[in-house]
Amino acid sequence: MARISKENKATRPARAPTRRVARTAAVRPVQRRRANDTPYHHGDLHEALLKAAERVLERDGLAGLTLRAVAREAGVSHAAPTHHFGDLTGLLSELAAIGFRQFGLAMAAADASAATTPEKGVASAKAYVAYAQAHPGMYGLMFRSERLDHSRPSLHEASEASFAGLTRGVGASRHEQISKEQLTLDQAAAIASAWSLVHGFTMLLLDGRLKTILDRSPEGTSAETLLTAMLRLSAGRSARP
Repeated sequence: MARISKENKATRPARAPTRRVARTAAVRPVQRRRANDTPYHHGDLHEALLKAAERVLERDGLAGLTLRAVAREAGVSHAAPTHHFGDLTGLLSELAAIGFRQFGLAMAAADASAATTPEKGVASAKAYVAYAQAHPGMYGLMFRSERLDHSRPSLHEASEASFAGLTRGVGASRHEQISKEQLTLDQAAAIASAWSLVHGFTMLLLDGRLKTILDRSPEGTSAETLLTAMLRLSAGRSARP
């Protein structure tokens, strides 16, 4: 009987290893992507880093935008931003180029939505302010020249295209073609005046410095209403001999 028992045991299939494998698989930790990780394919890492940088910029401001913060936001190694952009200046410059392109598209859409030249000017000015309000971090970065490398082709081309749009708008209001290479003194003054008005208004609005004026204005006066009145006043002065 003993021999039969041993034989039965010998022919019985061994199942212990299977049970050990099953237990091992059961206790293996499951790796999960963090909530702020950005899924990407290998070739899309450059764009994923820029999108992560924009999120950090708008959430934490320029002071919080570091290479490590961007890598952490994108869920990649700390070396990844350096590999793609060289340093923080490179990253900021590429990010500002995106801002100028977005900005230019907003201006072009506003211009196309209006019928007459004065209406186009008002629509473009409102779009200028609206973009800054929607993307205050990006807008602030675009005009922080000390943090940017304007020799980078992407930033140079994007900022030049934005300036060309401003020049075309001023030229249309003056009923003349303005060369982007050479300006007369009057043309330069007209461009600087138009830009100063809208940019100055935008910065005061973003900094909360217009509240005192708005509080003392007629009831119902909004920032947009105030801007429209400023543009109308400026246009009236320009029409004077």
